[in-house]
Amino acid sequence: MSKTYDAVIIGGGHNGLVAAAYLAKAGKDVLVLEQRHVLGGAAVTEEVFPGFRFSVFSYVVSLLRPHIIRDLELSKHGLEIIPLEASFLPLLDGRSLCRWSDPHETRREIANFSAKDAEIYPEFGMTMMKMARFAKNIIDNPAPDPTSLRPRELMHLMSLGRHFQQLDPDDMVTHLQMLTMSAVDFLDMWFESDVLKAPMSVSGIIGTFLGVRSPGTAYVLLHHYMGEIDGAFRAWGFSKGGTGQVSLSIANAAKSFGAEIRTEAPVERILMKGNEAQGVVLQNGDEIKAKAVLSSVDPRLTFFKFMDQNQLPDEFTEQIGRYKFRGSSGKVNLALDRFPDFACRPGSGPHMQGDIAICPSIEYLEKAYDQAKYGEFSERPYMNIVIPSLVDPTVAPPGKHVMSIFVQYAPYNIKEGADKWPEKREAFGDAVVNELSRYCPGLKESILHRQVLTPWDIEKMIGLSEGNIFQGELSMEQLLFLRPASGWARYKTPVQNLWMCGSATHPGGGVMGSPGELAAKTLLNSRTI
Repeated sequence: MSKTYDAVIIGGGHNGLVAAAYLAKAGKDVLVLEQRHVLGGAAVTEEVFPGFRFSVFSYVVSLLRPHIIRDLELSKHGLEIIPLEASFLPLLDGRSLCRWSDPHETRREIANFSAKDAEIYPEFGMTMMKMARFAKNIIDNPAPDPTSLRPRELMHLMSLGRHFQQLDPDDMVTHLQMLTMSAVDFLDMWFESDVLKAPMSVSGIIGTFLGVRSPGTAYVLLHHYMGEIDGAFRAWGFSKGGTGQVSLSIANAAKSFGAEIRTEAPVERILMKGNEAQGVVLQNGDEIKAKAVLSSVDPRLTFFKFMDQNQLPDEFTEQIGRYKFRGSSGKVNLALDRFPDFACRPGSGPHMQGDIAICPSIEYLEKAYDQAKYGEFSERPYMNIVIPSLVDPTVAPPGKHVMSIFVQYAPYNIKEGADKWPEKREAFGDAVVNELSRYCPGLKESILHRQVLTPWDIEKMIGLSEGNIFQGELSMEQLLFLRPASGWARYKTPVQNLWMCGSATHPGGGVMGSPGELAAKTLLNSRTI
């Protein structure tokens, strides 16, 4: 008789691995199935070119919850975070702005553009910290259900209300503004210098097909502001060995608790009996029985590829059909034969040991979005760049470097059709390198190898529908109790014994781990396994 697992998890991304670790730690018999040869989903490290190891997709660590690191003892299992030293904005006129971990150095830099902004910047940071601490009560717990009259749900809503009441009146207003305003409109309330506002506003568009002036992007800005390392808000870092080491450390923790993990094990469909999920069927025909099935892949794959839609309620199917992916980000990874000097501030000093933003003004960002709205990639895009080889020599040969470039906008649905991306891929890569070369002369001559990834490539390589890095946009109508569908934001689905645990569930995307953790704990509390 074949073995029946307590839980089988579809997808070996970091959230699926986190769910496996918590379930296995609770003594459950767990199996993780990953279609690729490498674990991690979008959080992977791969030797794309000989000697050069890239964080191919996700490239920095910011949102990984500190309590998950502690609970799973990830440091013991290989996780080492190297803090980013700075956020650097180069400009074409020879000036630059660098925001440091040292607040006094940051104020001096900002004062070169606006004395007023330099004075107000610390107050802004304190306000955002308070906003993030309030939001922490939301992201570290299952989404509230405002429609439920169950005592536990009412207590949860009351608890959130008490936390909200503890904010002073000004902070209450600020929080409500962040839920509705654009990132730029919100920052306009604080600052006057475009040079400061532009690199701050871009956190509001990551994972969305929106512009920095689009309503709702102020909340996305807050979402990215909640990064914690060692308890410090807004602390970002590199994972030594690349972002894949985050996934491997979680996998090692899961295996230490007894979880079983298989790679190159693609799922064909969820094994159903009536309205009950009973396991999965692999593409090779193997059937694996389980008391519970957890899907860490996105809703489109889970419900429209691995299942027959006729097995789902019509209203639920309609909601999932309307769920927005709209991938808008690309990635360009470069292997370089020397250090890339920026003309405005040469040298490999501490300013290069963080992230580098190409977004000189709000107008620049809006023009980039304008092209994307009409189905074209941005010829002068927003770029966020890191050079991890400066702080982690394990990722490149001696004297060589890896440069990782996150690019927005590259809309999945280009006007000629998504399947035309292979014909446009290199033109997109050329646009990125051409624009970056304006700030970094000599870059083109230093490139040994180039990997260009469009949303179409991301979808084909790791299965993220429309290449959306967050398994669906972080827009207001797809957050909290609406993610991924109204009435189904608590990891459970209309199918008995089928659960969701990926970034398409509350609290959303980023290398956070919370969806996997909260799904596992909710499943355990249900006492169904």
